[in-house]
Amino acid sequence: MDTATNASLVGAAQMRSTMSQFATGVVVLTVGGDHLHGMTANAFSSVSLEPPMVLCCVGKNAVMHRAITGSGHFAASVLRAGHEPYARHFASRDRPLGSAQFAVGDWMPGALTGAPLLTDSLAWVECALADVYEAGDHSVFLGRVIGSGHRSGAGLLFFDGAFHPTTTWPPSTDAGPTDSI
Repeated sequence: MDTATNASLVGAAQMRSTMSQFATGVVVLTVGGDHLHGMTANAFSSVSLEPPMVLCCVGKNAVMHRAITGSGHFAASVLRAGHEPYARHFASRDRPLGSAQFAVGDWMPGALTGAPLLTDSLAWVECALADVYEAGDHSVFLGRVIGSGHRSGAGLLFFDGAFHPTTTWPPSTDAGPTDSI
């Protein structure tokens, strides 16, 4: 059986439907400075601890693709349970561009990149762009983590085309951030 031929039998709709059964976390990717922009993403992952690295995948036609490429940095705010409005806002093609898109909630510029960080996010990272890999209609951006922080709480998942809150185990109180933004 020719696997290259079989792979071409899976179209975009089938791929989307199949991958909807894989639960993912939800982040808002941001870029600061002259390329100020935000975008909801679920193609985000930790890659390495030494050195600390993450990756995000962004469509080649997306404004965020040009923003990351142009700025050489990005940040990600990990959304918490209850942040579905943020996720929907930054996924909408109808939202305003530039600084107006960040009027939806409180944010601060990252100390190292200037990229907006959502102040009540569950976790955040600031990254220097380390490498870019072409992957079909997307690019994989590899970022070296240069700043991070987190707090306790329940997260936001995307599964089967909908947002779902996680539960925290063991249950704990939100003591605030481990590192300030």
